[in-house]
Amino acid sequence: MRLVPDLMLTVAGWTSGRGVTLAGGRIASIDPIDRPQPGDVPLVGKGLLPGTVNAHCHTFQSLLRGLGDDLDFAGWRDRVLYPFSERLDRRAIALGAAFAFVEMLRHGATTCVDFFYLQDEGNDNAEAVVEAARAVGIRLVLARAMYDWEGAPKRYREPVADAARRTRELIAAHRDEATTVIQPAPHSPHGASAAMIRAGCEIAEAEDTRFHIHVAEGRYEGERTLREHGATPIRYLEWLGVLGPRMIGVHCVWLDDEEIALMGARRAALAYCPSSNMFLGDGITRIPELSQAGVRIGLGTDGGCTNNRLSVFEEMRMTSLLQRVRLLDGGALDAATVFHLGTRSGAEILGVEAGVIAPGQLADLVAVDLADASLHPRIDLLKSVVYAMSDRAVTDVWVHGRRVVEAGRLVTVDERELLARVRELTQGWSI
Repeated sequence: MRLVPDLMLTVAGWTSGRGVTLAGGRIASIDPIDRPQPGDVPLVGKGLLPGTVNAHCHTFQSLLRGLGDDLDFAGWRDRVLYPFSERLDRRAIALGAAFAFVEMLRHGATTCVDFFYLQDEGNDNAEAVVEAARAVGIRLVLARAMYDWEGAPKRYREPVADAARRTRELIAAHRDEATTVIQPAPHSPHGASAAMIRAGCEIAEAEDTRFHIHVAEGRYEGERTLREHGATPIRYLEWLGVLGPRMIGVHCVWLDDEEIALMGARRAALAYCPSSNMFLGDGITRIPELSQAGVRIGLGTDGGCTNNRLSVFEEMRMTSLLQRVRLLDGGALDAATVFHLGTRSGAEILGVEAGVIAPGQLADLVAVDLADASLHPRIDLLKSVVYAMSDRAVTDVWVHGRRVVEAGRLVTVDERELLARVRELTQGWSI
């Protein structure tokens, strides 16, 4: 199959008169279009982009959207997250995942990290998320949480040995799948014990994968970690021996200069969620400084009830604008940089060969309507994609070479039926 768009964004920039041949879930070649070929898919009036990579999300939280708006973090956690997550059985977890995945695909995200912690003493709930991703058609990195803080609901928590064993079993079960990757995710310095964090890192080493951990999201966490462990979060992770190139720290809002330098020296990565950090009033992560220190960065939306919009294109825009206002510098972080963070860089920190249109890369692609008003006037198309493009401009999406959105509609699931089920489940919910 060959896709034939009007324009295509490659590593060399925008190009025309070329087609992208897909085979075996990857981009086989990019060639000049001499004449039509059997199997060509004409994308008249469309621009072809690499799919975006959502480096951090909690899919079940999309079912809680609207419940915790205008609350601070503690209020959101205690009045919304904890009580309402207890209401979700396995079918509801699968429904929430499918609901979130559909929204992401419609917004041009082809890969999602679901940091998943509703375990119920096993992997059946995680398998429900995997099945939902497969049915909807998104590429999934399931960050299998490892959580043992006694202040959290029981269904989140596991003994260290059980969490480690179950995580290894889940990795083994999906090792050879084309669109599913399992990675360990000790929850955070406050949600996971030292033994649990070390276990997550050891699994990542043994399985040659990454591991995810929430770090320094709110100011309170640094104060708590300092009180309980005598060190701020990054220094504590360094003391544990887990700060390194396999670690993806999520948020990293409250870091001092030394911690930023330490993350860079250890080649750790960051999954940055600007809209969620704003929504909860957490603060602004110092992206230019982290990047200059050598920290590799991807962009995430976080959960659907701590952001309320699952669009990585939106996160690109927010990343740039926040650094401008923080540094009082309109040129602090440009469009090309944040587009890279939301595509190729995000894929690289996950170990996924996507985020760029080039031979050999995974065929995760997005077509946008070049006639959409949000992409006019045509002065600098990439800047318009980052700063101005409406989500309605996303018309078609391919994941692993499979077309999952066509002319703005999901071809894998019935969206009306899905939304009817969401309405039925959540009817009457309030705080």
